[in-house]
Amino acid sequence: MELIEVNRENGRAADALRPVKLTREVLKHALGSCLVEFGDTKVLCAATIEEGVPVWRRSSRAGWVTSEYAMLPASTNRRSKREQGTRKGRSMEIERLVGRSLRAVVNLKALGEYTVTVDCDVIQADGGTRTASVTGAWVALHDALALWVEAGKIPRLPLTGQVAAVSVGVVDGACLLDLDYTEDSRAEVDMNIVATETGEMVELQGTGERITFGRDRLNTLLDLGDAGIRRLLDLQNEVTAFRSEDED
Repeated sequence: MELIEVNRENGRAADALRPVKLTREVLKHALGSCLVEFGDTKVLCAATIEEGVPVWRRSSRAGWVTSEYAMLPASTNRRSKREQGTRKGRSMEIERLVGRSLRAVVNLKALGEYTVTVDCDVIQADGGTRTASVTGAWVALHDALALWVEAGKIPRLPLTGQVAAVSVGVVDGACLLDLDYTEDSRAEVDMNIVATETGEMVELQGTGERITFGRDRLNTLLDLGDAGIRRLLDLQNEVTAFRSEDED
C-alpha cells in the first residue's frame, strides 16, 4: 500500500518522525537519566538501582527491572491532579509496558540481585508519551548499568540489546508515523510498536478506533513503525555508543 501525501504540521512527511532529542545526565542524583523529546512531548526518565529484589523474586538469584510512570499536573493544557492513593489505570498500563520492554533486553541473571527502577515523568504531553518513555528509559537504564559496572557492583553490562518504541496510525485515511496529539485524537486506527534492534517485537498495541483495517494496511503501518524504530535506535546509539555483552 502506497503512502498518501499529507499536509502535517511543520511539513512532516507521512513516514517522518517528529524532531527527536535524547539528552543524557540531566539529573544529579540518578545513576542514569535522559530527557527524551518527541516534538513537543517531553519525558524525564531516571534510573536508580537498589540492592535486593521483590520478595517473590528472591529465590530466582536474578535481578529485576521495573518502571513507574506519571504525568505531571501541568503537562497538558488542563491541570491534572497528582495520583495520590489511587493510581490511574492508564498510568499502570504504561509503566508495565515500559518495564516489560526494558526486561526484554536485560540479562536478569547477569544483573544479580539488584532492582532497577526507571521513573518516567511526563513534563509536557503532545501525543506518544508511552513510546517516548520506552525510548528514553532505555538510555537511562544503559547509563545506570554502566555506572554499576564502573563501581564494581557487577562484572559486565547485562544489557543484551536495545529497545525503542513508536506510534503509527491512520488519520484521514492516511498511514502516518509518530502521531502528535492532534493526529492521535482523531486517528481512525491507533497503534504502538515496541521492538529491539534485531527487529523482534516486544509489544504491539493496535486498535481500530473508528474503522476496521485489513492486512495490507497493517503491513504498511508495521513497515512505518519498523523504519521509525530503526532511526530511534540509531539515536540511542549516537548518545551511548552501546555495545551488547554478545559483542564483547
